[in-house]
Parts: sequence; structure tokens; C-alpha cells
Amino acid sequence: MKTRDKILLSSLELFNDQGERNVTTNHIAAYLAISPGNLYYHFRNKSDIIYEIFQEYEKLVDFYLDIPDNRPMTLDDMTFYLESVFDGLWSYRFLHRDLEYLLDRDPRLRNDYREFTNRCLASISCIFEKLADGGIIEPQQESLRSAMSLNVWMVITNWMAYLKTAHVAKASDSLTIRELKQGIYQVLTLEIPYLMPAYREQVMALREQYRPTVPEQGAEPETTVS
Repeated sequence: MKTRDKILLSSLELFNDQGERNVTTNHIAAYLAISPGNLYYHFRNKSDIIYEIFQEYEKLVDFYLDIPDNRPMTLDDMTFYLESVFDGLWSYRFLHRDLEYLLDRDPRLRNDYREFTNRCLASISCIFEKLADGGIIEPQQESLRSAMSLNVWMVITNWMAYLKTAHVAKASDSLTIRELKQGIYQVLTLEIPYLMPAYREQVMALREQYRPTVPEQGAEPETTVS
């Protein structure tokens, strides 16, 4: 593997595990057992590393949300899209854990993230349209489909923050991918009012697989997340 690729992969690992703000370029160089000068040969600063990692995340999500236009959508397709998007969110979780700070610090990232969001919203809207074509949900007017797409996007991108702020016991508590994917339960909940009768039971059973295990309001936490 080329040194540049090693820097990106190691930086992603460190950012995810320790938090981007706690990792410096010197930490990354030491982790790779290379000199800081060698790292700076490939990247001018940490912001450049983060920006390139985000570009890889964009490519991954764009690949996941490549919607086929030659056939109706199935429940298996819908499950694949949801699982894939949350897998990507987990693999690049540091981005959404401190997104506002990262966007404020780098105008390139802020501009690209805005365009990325618009593409994702268009893809989600297309998924709803395809689900209607497949007879899984009721057909929706464009305005409603756009609102639903935005609601889904907000759930996906803010579920991690919800777990961290509403159910964390202490700062060091760790989040698991299973807990993160419980956000799928919330996404499927948004679809319930629009399900066609023939698919309601199947979707409700699928939704149940992701039922959150976070504590009830006021209850003592049994598991901890961050």
C-alpha cells in the first residue's frame, strides 16, 4: 500500500477511535512510524487529510445509492440501502460526530457537504418513488416526498448525536454499530403511514429487528453509548 493511502486509512482509524480534535498530524505520523516530514510530503495539514477522507466517504455513499431505473424496488433493496448507508456512517463516524465544527473550519468541506446532502436527498426521494412503483408504499406528491426525504436524512445524520446527547452516561462511553443501526427503526417508522396493506406486516417485522435498546426516559441506563 502506498504511503498516502496508509496515512488516510490510519487517520480514519484514529479519528474514529479517538475523535478528530484529539489527533494531530504528529500522532498520525507516530502511529505509522514515519517522520512528520514524510506525512507533510503527501498532505499539507490535517484539514487536507480530512477533506480527502470525506471525498472517499462521498464516493462510497454515491455507490450505495445508485438506484437502478430498469425495475421496481423490493423490500430487499430497501433493506440493502438502509444497511449500507448506516454501514458507511459507522465507517466514517467521526465526520458526523463533530460535523458542524469540521464544516466551519474548512470552506471546501462545507461546500462539498452541501452538494453531497442535495444528492442524497435526491436519491432518497427516488427510493420513495421506486417503492411506490413497486407497490410497497402509497404514491406521494412531490412536495410530500421531498419532506419525507428530508426527515429520513435528518434521522440518519443525527441519530448518532441523539444517542450521545440523550443517553450517554459519561464521555468515555462507546457506541456500537448495532446501536447505530437502530436508527433504521426510526427511518422505517416514518414510512408506516404510507405502507400498502400487502406489505405492512413485512415492513413492521423488518422494523422490529432494529428496535432501539436505549433506556426509557427517566430510567437507569442499562447500556451506554456515545
